[in-house]
Amino acid sequence: MASADCTLQLTCSACLNIFTDPVTLRCGHNICKVCIERVLETHEGSGVYTCPDCREEFQECPVMYRNKSLSNKPDNFLSTQPQQQETGMFCTYCIHSPVPAVKSCLICEAFLCDDHLRVHSKSEEHVLSDPNTSLENRKCSIHKKVLEFYCFEDASYVCVYCTATQHSGHQVELLNEASRKKKEELRHVLEELISKKSEDEERVRSLQKQGVVLQQKAGGLTERVNKLFTDVRKQADVLEEKVLSEISRQVDQASRPLHDLIQQLDIRKDKLSGKICDIEELCNVTDPLPVLQEQESEMGDLFDSKDQEIDSKCSAALCTLDEDLISHTLQTGLAEIVIAAYKGIFMREGSEILLDENTAGNNLVVLTDLKSVYWTEIHQHRPKTPQRFKDHQVLSSTSFSTGRHFWAVETSKSGNWRIGMSYPSIARKGFRSYIGCNRRSWGLCKWNNQYSVMHGCKETKLSHKISCHRFGVFLDFEAGQMSFYELCDPIRHLHTFTATFTEPLHAVIRVWLDSYGGAWIILRNNDY
Repeated sequence: MASADCTLQLTCSACLNIFTDPVTLRCGHNICKVCIERVLETHEGSGVYTCPDCREEFQECPVMYRNKSLSNKPDNFLSTQPQQQETGMFCTYCIHSPVPAVKSCLICEAFLCDDHLRVHSKSEEHVLSDPNTSLENRKCSIHKKVLEFYCFEDASYVCVYCTATQHSGHQVELLNEASRKKKEELRHVLEELISKKSEDEERVRSLQKQGVVLQQKAGGLTERVNKLFTDVRKQADVLEEKVLSEISRQVDQASRPLHDLIQQLDIRKDKLSGKICDIEELCNVTDPLPVLQEQESEMGDLFDSKDQEIDSKCSAALCTLDEDLISHTLQTGLAEIVIAAYKGIFMREGSEILLDENTAGNNLVVLTDLKSVYWTEIHQHRPKTPQRFKDHQVLSSTSFSTGRHFWAVETSKSGNWRIGMSYPSIARKGFRSYIGCNRRSWGLCKWNNQYSVMHGCKETKLSHKISCHRFGVFLDFEAGQMSFYELCDPIRHLHTFTATFTEPLHAVIRVWLDSYGGAWIILRNNDY
């Protein structure tokens, strides 16, 4: 058993024989020098070299180190072992004494010992194999000649005589040449497979990055939603307390006159009870004189003027609450909570909308905060550029190409204006550059105190009467929806456009004058 283990440790993984001149690769495995050289030769041109034992890959031809400690062990081991001649394979060229063969040459049809293997031809035509390999399997079954050629038409191995007989006229080549071409094909396949593997690895890395980004976005959104609902609960609790307090105040206010009336009625009730007792006693008296005297003096006071006044107050008392005031308080509070929710979800840090003065027309003044713009009759003499609007219009520097976003404005009472969103490719001059007068912009418009929405020159007038000067725009890019809201109490939905957005969207504002003066607009990103 020990001998078998030792034999296994001293066996080359390539030729499966006891080591001959063993060398060590960088991966730590040992192999015969002549074996590894032959293996590495077959790898030339493929761009990668492989250890025959562990299949570790090397980008360059690996350096081999002679294993000095292992070099003498095979000889010492063999000297202690009885001569094994089970196979009967001996070196063809050792004629004086039989020497076990370590390899066989299929071309020479000869067995080689270590010494003759070193001097044997290294030509590719000489194919070396294990000495136990049957040469008969490498010979033509008809002509008993070594199979030296490959027939491409029949996909079979043939000898030299076969090429002139049954394979005459076929495309045949030497095995080595056919093998070389096959290896070239395999190398091309290998390159494609390596390329596809690299592409797949890149796709995996890209998907993993997307997964990380998705998790980060989900984590951020989860945090914002948790914070939002915490704030909503706090605001709802405060609103509930405020509404209930208003109800309690109204109940208390309405209860005071009721309490006074109840007290007066209690007094009258006691007075009536006394009179009832007096009358009952008189009814039981047999002497007519006291009865007649009481009727004359007391019965006239049974229903006095105060009693009539109390009856009038009781009829006029209405136990009602001012439900309109309670509803207004509730709606106002809910509107504030909803606006805060829009801001908490859709207004992300770093996405605050700012105006791009480089696009502003020359009759617009953009303040230094880049959030306020107003019309002026004084020409601003800005340089003429392809980005600048000729008329009274300006784009935002912020753009949106994904996600959901909400932004709000405050408008002047005077002047005419338009607000909305636009592609950056919108025209810069002429009627087609106006918000809503093209297919590249969507807008809410005010013209001579009339309100409408526009897109593609199609105008839709709003039937709802506008009651305030605050408006919001909500964008859901992926869903293809753009909505306009009036930010009053409560918030009112004005209109929703549906489209397939093909470019990033910028906020866009247009202001000019009417008979009452020029218009101004202020971005209120963080105020609603």
